[in-house]
Amino acid sequence: MNRAIRCALLLASGYVGSGFVCAPARAQSAAQKQGAPKAKKLANPLNDLLEEAQRDISRNDYQAALEPLQKFIAEKPDFAYAHFQLGYAYTALQRWEEARAEYRRAINLDPKLAEAQLNLGILMLDREPAEAVGPLRKAVELLPAQSRPRYLLARALERSGDVNGALDALEGAERLDPRDYETLFAHAAALLRANRAAEAEAKFRAALTLQPDSAPARLGLARSLDAQQKPEAAEAYRGYLELQPDDRDALQQVARIAFREKQYDDALAALNRADAGQTPTIHSLRLRADIHIAQSDWDDAIATLRRALAMAPRDVELQAGLGRVYLQQRNFPAAEQELKAALQIDSAYLPAWKDLSSTYYLSGNCPGALAALDEIARHETPGAGAWFVRALCYDKLGRAQDAINAYQKFLDLDHNEHENQVWQAHQRIQVLRKTLEKKR
Repeated sequence: MNRAIRCALLLASGYVGSGFVCAPARAQSAAQKQGAPKAKKLANPLNDLLEEAQRDISRNDYQAALEPLQKFIAEKPDFAYAHFQLGYAYTALQRWEEARAEYRRAINLDPKLAEAQLNLGILMLDREPAEAVGPLRKAVELLPAQSRPRYLLARALERSGDVNGALDALEGAERLDPRDYETLFAHAAALLRANRAAEAEAKFRAALTLQPDSAPARLGLARSLDAQQKPEAAEAYRGYLELQPDDRDALQQVARIAFREKQYDDALAALNRADAGQTPTIHSLRLRADIHIAQSDWDDAIATLRRALAMAPRDVELQAGLGRVYLQQRNFPAAEQELKAALQIDSAYLPAWKDLSSTYYLSGNCPGALAALDEIARHETPGAGAWFVRALCYDKLGRAQDAINAYQKFLDLDHNEHENQVWQAHQRIQVLRKTLEKKR
């Protein structure tokens, strides 16, 4: 038998780094130390068939390896190693179902054939991750000193929805090989997905000590810092963008952080860079509109919101936001039009009703304001502010008793938090009561 077999399947079948193993491996490999399968010397011609298949595999001629392996198995069907090699050749040829069947035959004949358990798990990992868990657990049991089976088991567990099990497996892999970048990165990413951002940050930093120019690890660090709303998140994103300068999502996130920190010019600069030469995304336009609103740049905010609505004409938040901007401009007819359009999209959208009530009140339409307040009250208990506006409307409409009741309700709820309005309410109650007394 050849002493060294090149496992070129990884290149030939696109599984670079996925961990497929062939046997026998090169002399003194870790797999051999853990009991990797070794071909037994059999009397010719069976031994010659195995050696022929081995030579074909070493030349990456997996199609040629099929015939001698099939002939061997026809004569010796209970030889686990031959089924394993046939499964390996089928894997290289991307004949997945046949590969799975051969690995299972090898395992049925020899449950302790670690490489068959491992390859079967890898084969199923992307197709049926839940089915990969069993053989990968067995591989971990059979290869307790190797970190790679634990790493692969973690991937299968996470894809199957067992996040805690995946984290346990990754911790085990990391204990065995604490300086393996791939394990550290996977551990960090899993922690971040589990909303354990502080722990993820530490793991991403450890991964970056091993590969400082790893773009995925830099991005993961930025996201973990961002999840904790740490101010250094923006700088971490910029470090990532040094390696991936065209990542629009990262640029938009830099803009969001700058907006959160009220650094509006920096936020716009990041958005401009993200959108340069490309059609802005709806998320970019939303954020751009928010920045313009924060800067009281009403005209640009209106233009941006209209661009966003052209992309998402049934978006009630965008439509109501446009109405609110017109309200800020005190363009009451336009505000009313846009807010009513928002309510055509969603008649229960309370922010639009609240802005519409303000629009009506500020434009002098007290009946409209009261009708809007009635609609809002059907969905939530009115607060002190709503009662004060209601009192003012009743007052202007000459509905003295209703105004007194509303002013009093405001006073009961406000607890002297708004001194000017409290003083006004007390004064108007006195005046209105005197007015009612004169009418009696």
